[in-house]
Amino acid sequence: MVAADTVESTEVDDALADFQGHLNLIFTKARSLWKESAARIHPELQPAGYKLLASIARAGSTNAHQLAELFEMDKSVVSRQVRMLEDLDLIESRPDENDGRLRVLTATPAACAALADVRGDHAQRLRASITGLSPTEIRTASKVFRLLAEA
Repeated sequence: MVAADTVESTEVDDALADFQGHLNLIFTKARSLWKESAARIHPELQPAGYKLLASIARAGSTNAHQLAELFEMDKSVVSRQVRMLEDLDLIESRPDENDGRLRVLTATPAACAALADVRGDHAQRLRASITGLSPTEIRTASKVFRLLAEA
């Protein structure tokens, strides 16, 4: 019985190592995709700014404090990126009606349109890469990613 447990444990360890290796490749690909996407939105936009812009657009509106918490970024980094996004006319900022110390950030219509184009291309790439999977396999993969996100 011990030998069977050892074999199973080794198989699990091997499978986890393979899984972790592929996760590392996904993270590398994601960083490359953020850089490419940022350049498509504006040549001066940095990947960190792209991630913030996409989050602002997805939320409809937010503030720098919420972005810093969401991305676990230093507030000074978020402030610099927000300034750059404003300078590039990708976001607009107005005082928060409930707390004058905060600024409400919203993506400009032009930024939203550019993000929609980028997201459309990303969706096409994703669909092409998983075209051979069944809906059940896609749901299983989605479950794994949800579990990892919640870990």
